[in-house]
Amino acid sequence: MLNKKTVDDLNVKGKKVLVRCDFNVPLKNGEITDETRIVAALPTIKKLMSDGGKVILCSHLGKVKNGPNEGESLAPVAKRLSEKLGKDVVFVSDYNVTGEAATNAVNAMNEGDVVLLQNTRFRGKEETKNGEEFSKELAALADDYVCDAFGSSHRAHASVEGVTKFITAKGGSNAVGYLMQKEIDFLGNAVENPVRPFVAILGGAKVADKLNVISNLLDKCDTLIIGGGMAFTFLKAQGLSVGNSLVDDSKLDYCKEMIEKAEKLGKKLLLPVDTTIAAAFPNPIDGPIEVKVVASDTIPADMEGLDIGPKTSELYAEAVKTAKTVVWNGPMGVFENPTLAAGTIAVAKALAETEATTIIGGGDSAAAVNQLGFGDKMSHISTGGGASLEFLEGKELPGVVAADDK
Repeated sequence: MLNKKTVDDLNVKGKKVLVRCDFNVPLKNGEITDETRIVAALPTIKKLMSDGGKVILCSHLGKVKNGPNEGESLAPVAKRLSEKLGKDVVFVSDYNVTGEAATNAVNAMNEGDVVLLQNTRFRGKEETKNGEEFSKELAALADDYVCDAFGSSHRAHASVEGVTKFITAKGGSNAVGYLMQKEIDFLGNAVENPVRPFVAILGGAKVADKLNVISNLLDKCDTLIIGGGMAFTFLKAQGLSVGNSLVDDSKLDYCKEMIEKAEKLGKKLLLPVDTTIAAAFPNPIDGPIEVKVVASDTIPADMEGLDIGPKTSELYAEAVKTAKTVVWNGPMGVFENPTLAAGTIAVAKALAETEATTIIGGGDSAAAVNQLGFGDKMSHISTGGGASLEFLEGKELPGVVAADDK
């Protein structure tokens, strides 16, 4: 998965290039509230424009549960893109995405022009048989294809993977954009050839979400740090009482296996030594809450752990100090609550202060790092939560595999 054709390997002058972007931006009353994903797509778009390509953009937006609706149209994205590129982006508002309106808009393009198609999800289920026809129609619009939507690359959808075989059939190239390349470089190399010592930090609520990640990273890393709600299943697997803390009893044997695996492989597996506890989960989530800190083996039966304690924060920060590569996925506690964000802040701060290559694996950890103001101190923040998790699991991502090898 690590040696793919990129936009730098394409000669697009006078050619029509379909680019799958990730424009799944948050909207409020038709206005974009966070344009990070649009900004991230600009380098690839600008490169293709300046090379004389006719750039056709496509993306999904939202979940589109009850069929197409204006609330999930990509029209606001076209407007913002026009401002960012200093050039009018032609928006094809047709809910069919690839109909006559799209064909006409593409046929009218000059070199360096940009067209944005309507929300790909408006076509219905992209991953089903219905997707085959859609893949064919998307490919019919273009000569070459570029995937720059890492956040969707773990899905074998028409606009991500399906389109590539029809582009290949017509003699075109399938490449990855700059954003995809960066993800492959950082996440791929961190897992396959890390500079050691390699420390992996996993948090978040559930062990079940990270089963294969835990196992795969134990094979690759030197130290595995566990925090967040998932730590309590590990602590209970060691025979400790965890009170009312979040536990997945069906995964206790798995956690025991992982503890044994770490020992057998000579890897350090760090678990919380102290825990910040409260009588109940905060309601509202960011509301005031009374907490106290106890040793992880003395959580009272009527209390629950909601963050790692200060001693654990220190222990985890120490482990990060000696690292050369750090991958972090998942917060250490209920970071949305100011009182329960201390553990996540401590880990983020340790990452911000280290000389190591620091990679944040999307999702909640990316949100936490950005909200806490440490974003610009990290080497790389992944744009795909689910995709980065699957990458760390060692899975092949359809959107990456489908690109041509160099």
